[in-house]
Amino acid sequence: MKYFKLPDLGEGLSEAEIVQWHVKEGDEVKVDQLMVSVETAKAIVEVPSPQSGIIATLFAQVGDVIHLGEPLVEYQGEEDDSSSVVGDLSANPVHASEDDFIVGSAHDAHASQSIKATPSVRALAKRMGVEISHIQGTSIDGRVTSFDVEKAAQLNLDKGQSEALKGVRKSMAKAMKRSHEQVVAVTLHDDVDIFKWQEAEDPTMRLVHAINVACQKESSLNVWFDGEQLTRRILTNVDLGIAVDTEQGLFVPVLRDIHTRSQQDLRLGLDALRAAVKSRKIPPKEMQGATITLSNFGTLAGKYANPIVVPPMVAIVGAGGIRDEVLAHEGKAVLHPVLPLSLSFDHRAVTGGEAARFLKALMDDLALEKV
Repeated sequence: MKYFKLPDLGEGLSEAEIVQWHVKEGDEVKVDQLMVSVETAKAIVEVPSPQSGIIATLFAQVGDVIHLGEPLVEYQGEEDDSSSVVGDLSANPVHASEDDFIVGSAHDAHASQSIKATPSVRALAKRMGVEISHIQGTSIDGRVTSFDVEKAAQLNLDKGQSEALKGVRKSMAKAMKRSHEQVVAVTLHDDVDIFKWQEAEDPTMRLVHAINVACQKESSLNVWFDGEQLTRRILTNVDLGIAVDTEQGLFVPVLRDIHTRSQQDLRLGLDALRAAVKSRKIPPKEMQGATITLSNFGTLAGKYANPIVVPPMVAIVGAGGIRDEVLAHEGKAVLHPVLPLSLSFDHRAVTGGEAARFLKALMDDLALEKV
C-alpha cells in the first residue's frame, strides 16, 4: 500500500483542517488531480494527488484536524512503505506511555498536546459526551480525572457544548496570547479635524497615505523588533497590514510598498485583497511580512481603542468612527468632522517621543486638503 501524508504547507504551518474531500474511497485518480481542500491558519489550500492510483482509504473526515506527517490517503498498490510515503515525515505521532496506561489516538495526542488520561476516564468521557481534549487535568501531573470529566459534563448541561477554536480564530488567539506575553504596549489617543476633506474622500486611503508619511518622518515605528536578542531592524519598505473582520475571524492582508504606489493603485490592490479574503482564496504569503498595521474599526463602531501590537512589528494605528464635534476654530465655535485616532506601540523598542512625533505627522497629513 502507498500512503500520502499531509505535506509541508510552508511558512511553519503544522496542521490543517479538512474542509472538503473531492474524492472518495474506490475512486481512481490521476497525478495532480484535486484531492482535498484543507484550511490552515492562513488560508484554504487545495492539495492535489501526488500520483495516479485507486483510493483505498481516507484517513480523515471533514472537520478533522490533521497534523504535518499524518496520513491523508492510502492508495492501492505494492506494500513498500519505505519508498511510497509522500510528504514531510518529520512529524511523528506522540505515542502513549504504556507504563502509565495512558491511551489515545494520534489525533488526540496532537490536538490535546498529549492529554493524560486512563482508559476508564476516556471511556467515561465518551459515555458522557465530553471532548476530553477540551479538559484541563487537575491532578498533580496534569492527568484528567473522573472528577474533571463529570465537572465538564455538568458544564455542558448547564451552558452548552464547548467548541475548539479552528483556523483563523485559533491563529488569532495564539497571536494575541503571544502579544500579551511579549509586548510592553502603550497607546496614545488624539483627534484630528478633517473639515478640509472633500465630500468624496476615501477615509481608508487617506489613512494609508498618512501612515506612509508618518513612517518616512519617524522611521522608528516602521520596525521589526527581536525581543529576545533586543535588536531592531529599521525597514525601508512600508508594507501595511490592514485588519479585515470576517465571520471566520480576523484576517490581516498586507498592502505592499505603500511608499511607492499611487493612491489609485493602492485602492485597487486593497479591493483585490479584501475580495480574496472574502472568498477565502488569499495566498498565505499575502498575509505575511507587514511592517506596521492599520485597524479601521470605526467603520463598525467605536471612537478609541487599544489596538494589539503583533511582534515583530512595533506599532499599530487604530481609526475610530468619524463624527461631528463642536470645536474652537479661528476664535469661533464651529461644527467640524473629527477622526479619532489610537496609536499603540511597543515601548521596549519605541520611545514616547518617537510615538508622539509619529502621531503628529499622521494627524498633520490627515488634516490637509485632498492629497
